[in-house]
Amino acid sequence: MITLFAFGPVFGLPDMSPFVTKAHLLLKLAGLPYQVDRKGFTRAPKGKLPYINDAGEIVADSTFIRLHIERKYRVDFNRNLAPERSAAIWALEKMCENHLYWAAVRERWMREENFEKIAALVFRRVPPLVRPVVKTLVRRKIRKDLYSQGLGRHSEQELAELVKRDVVAIAALLGDAPWLGGGQPCGGDATLGAFVITCHTPEFTTDVGRLIGEHANLLAYRERVLAAYFADLTAN
Repeated sequence: MITLFAFGPVFGLPDMSPFVTKAHLLLKLAGLPYQVDRKGFTRAPKGKLPYINDAGEIVADSTFIRLHIERKYRVDFNRNLAPERSAAIWALEKMCENHLYWAAVRERWMREENFEKIAALVFRRVPPLVRPVVKTLVRRKIRKDLYSQGLGRHSEQELAELVKRDVVAIAALLGDAPWLGGGQPCGGDATLGAFVITCHTPEFTTDVGRLIGEHANLLAYRERVLAAYFADLTAN
C-alpha cells in the first residue's frame, strides 16, 4: 500500500499544507488505497512534505507524485479534456503553486495575529525555554524566502491587488461548472481544490481568504471538494 507522508489535519483542514492536500486528492481521484504517516518530515528527501513511499519507491513533491501515479498506474487525470483546456488548467495550477501560495504564506506568517495561531501549533513541542528563539529564527527565514521570491517586497496594498487578480482568474476559469474538468474532476481539481480549501480558512484573517469568499462559485466549489473527498472532516 502507498504511504503518504503528511502533517495531518488542523484548523478544520485536511492538512495545513495545500501541497499535502493536493497529494491526498490525487490519490483519491486515482482510486488508490493509501495510508498516512505523520512522522516522516525529518526523513523527507527534499526537506518538505508531501512525499510517498510506493512499495519502496520514494517520490517527493506533489507534482512528481502525480506523474508517478500517471505512469505507474496508467491514470489519465485529464482524459476528457481538450488540449487547450488542459493547458489553461496547468497554467492555473502553477499560478496557485508559485504565486498564490507565497501570498498566503506571507499573510499567515507575517501578520501577527495569524502568526501566533500558527506558532501555537507548529512550535508546541519545542521546549518553552528555547521556543521564542526558534519562532524568531523560523519566521526570519520565511521572511527572507518571501523577499527572495519577490512577494515579500510589496506593500500590503500591492499584494492584495495581485491576489485579487489571481482569485478573479480562478473564479473565471472555473465558471459555473462543478469542476475544472466540467462534469467530472480532473487533475487540476486536486491543485485548485487544495488551494481553495486551504486559503479560505476562517481561523486566519487574510486577503486571499476574503477574496475567495467574494465568489459564490469558489465557496460552493470548496464545499463540494470537502464533501466529496474529506467527508470525515465535514462530519466533525
